[in-house]
Amino acid sequence: MEKWIIILLGVAVLVAVFLSPFASTKPDGLERVAEDKGFLGRGEGPQVVNSPIPDYAVPGIKNEKLATAIAGLVGMIIVAALGFGLGAILKRKEKIQ
Repeated sequence: MEKWIIILLGVAVLVAVFLSPFASTKPDGLERVAEDKGFLGRGEGPQVVNSPIPDYAVPGIKNEKLATAIAGLVGMIIVAALGFGLGAILKRKEKIQ
């Protein structure tokens, strides 16, 4: 693996672990508008799938910042794995053609 990829992965891990606990707890733009206009509850429906990491925190961990840091790390690992996997597939297709 190239050196710059390892450096970028390291930076991503540091950001996921050390900065994610400081993310804003305020609602995002769409959620805020729904709150302000009074229709936030109407968007709720029956839960179809249980999220493994609900509300960006790993369940069962009492320390909220640690739970959020681990959730950020897990999310970063999933995105990196998907990105590398897609890259490998595309690279393989390129060699075949």
